[in-house]
Amino acid sequence: MASLTLNLEKLKINYEFLKNLFEEKEVTWGVVSKLLCGNKLFLQELINLGIREIHDSRISNLAMVKRLNRSIQTVYIKPVSKKNVSQMVEFADVSLNSELETIRMISEEAVRQDKLHKIIIMVETGDLREGVMGENLVDFYEEIFELPKIDVIGLGTNLNCLNGVMPSTDKLIQLSLYKQIIELKFGRKIPWVSAGTSVTIPLIFSHQLPKGINHFRVGETLYFGVDLVGEKVIEGMQGDVFELEAEIIELQEKPLLPSGVLGANPQGEFADIDESLYGKTSIRGILDIGLLDVDPKYLIINDPEIEILGASSDMLIINLGANQKGLKVGDTVIFSLKYMGALALMNSNYIEKSVV
Repeated sequence: MASLTLNLEKLKINYEFLKNLFEEKEVTWGVVSKLLCGNKLFLQELINLGIREIHDSRISNLAMVKRLNRSIQTVYIKPVSKKNVSQMVEFADVSLNSELETIRMISEEAVRQDKLHKIIIMVETGDLREGVMGENLVDFYEEIFELPKIDVIGLGTNLNCLNGVMPSTDKLIQLSLYKQIIELKFGRKIPWVSAGTSVTIPLIFSHQLPKGINHFRVGETLYFGVDLVGEKVIEGMQGDVFELEAEIIELQEKPLLPSGVLGANPQGEFADIDESLYGKTSIRGILDIGLLDVDPKYLIINDPEIEILGASSDMLIINLGANQKGLKVGDTVIFSLKYMGALALMNSNYIEKSVV
């Protein structure tokens, strides 16, 4: 069975880096745990780092966090469906919202559970995912700020999540201004302007983060140490917290090109034939992992002598060339991962997960 490992020491390095960065900027933050898919082992290691606030888009994952440590503040980070309001209020202390009717339902459920529920109002700033339009925000707030068992603790936004719109100083200043307008009009304090995600971190390094932005929700940069704007690992962080180890289950010398009448494969793809390769061979390996577990485009090969040729549902095909390292059946190949690759593997029941 292929296995996914989490390197605890590297995760700790990344956590300490971000903790120090945010403390220096007097910014509070929570960790987005959806990558971990509710895995009890990995969540416990996350909590052991000292994290006090965990965000997720799956209620069952937040329920696992509460089972591990009731004192962790849990944040539900997508609009909740009507049928899940009750569970969400039970397991999430905070939620991100953009619909009046939904917040009214949350208020009613919070009254039934006798539990104060905190709200971050999401504001549309251009990426066109969830969020109240800015011109409607004051009226929106007026409808909900006195609802029973509801405490509006922040304004938030998401950028670069759907259409690739990048955070900018101007957009974040505008969000801070909305906060000031609401506070002046209603005489209520809104503690958080939650506009920081992994893609916003580079604005800190370039000294372009407005002072009003005081809350971050961070996942990808914690797990992969990545600057999402420069598309590189941040100096002082680790990019390979997660690694995939897959076993070679076949290793044979075969032609470089297929033979026979060619049609589409099960993925609807047609083989690209380079006629200059006719008659040539290489050592080809098959690994015990496939499309059911991960799309190969999210795998990063650590060995320059290995090439991914393709995949079927349960097998990944690699080209080893002359196999100069002398790999054998039963040996393993190590891959680093992109975010979506790790997410798919975490969500697969067929991949062993472990901490090293």
